[in-house]
Amino acid sequence: MFYRDFYTGLVRAAAIGLGTFGATACSVAQQDSFTLITELPPGFSIKGEASYVPRTGESCTVPSRQGKNHPGKKFFKQDLNNKAQTAHFTVPLISDEGGCPLVLKSFGYEVDAKYGPARLSIGRDYTGISFEDKATNTSKITPPDTLQKDCQWLFRTVGPKNNISKILSCKAVAAPASPEAIQRDELSGKSLTVVFSLAQEELPYMGDTWIKFPEGWKRCLGKSIEDPYGFCNGNTTKFKPFKMPDGRDCTVYPNCTE
Repeated sequence: MFYRDFYTGLVRAAAIGLGTFGATACSVAQQDSFTLITELPPGFSIKGEASYVPRTGESCTVPSRQGKNHPGKKFFKQDLNNKAQTAHFTVPLISDEGGCPLVLKSFGYEVDAKYGPARLSIGRDYTGISFEDKATNTSKITPPDTLQKDCQWLFRTVGPKNNISKILSCKAVAAPASPEAIQRDELSGKSLTVVFSLAQEELPYMGDTWIKFPEGWKRCLGKSIEDPYGFCNGNTTKFKPFKMPDGRDCTVYPNCTE
């Protein structure tokens, strides 16, 4: 009986020890990363690139790329969706690929948005987040929970048929007392949300090429209908038609007809 009870006790102790070790290992793994939550408007897709540099004080360099292996980078992707969507990425704060201790330096976004049915009717812009070492002073800087990125369509005409083309512009919205770079140590095991929004109003890509009327924007004629620049130069009476991304011939944007 004694030996059986003793053996049972050993098994239970080992099980408890393994459970404690597993929980500790899981906790350590969580502290080595953070969750990046990205909210996207309808029609958007993103590619993310986390870039790493040698930890402060290290004399090693980021190992060179070998085939598809990028020791200093990690890639993320969220495909285009016609509905609003939310992406969750687990981003490591440290890496030791190639034997060099690395830390997260930046997370870059490639943002794509579709504005028409054609395959190439896509606007693209780039934005990102910077990270830095913990401040040397004793004051603790609390990282923001949410970052805002405001996007807007800028329209123009291109080619001899004056086809409408759009350019996507995404800019960071600076919050009061928000740091330019986030201290990576303060993000361990936490979540950071990046919200992309799309402005309702579209604006001309280049100044003095369109004039706004109550019914919409009209494209200035310029020197002639073939003038690729078509600056207004004070002429507010002569305009030229253009072709919308869906193929319609129009005279006012975005309503098409006056």
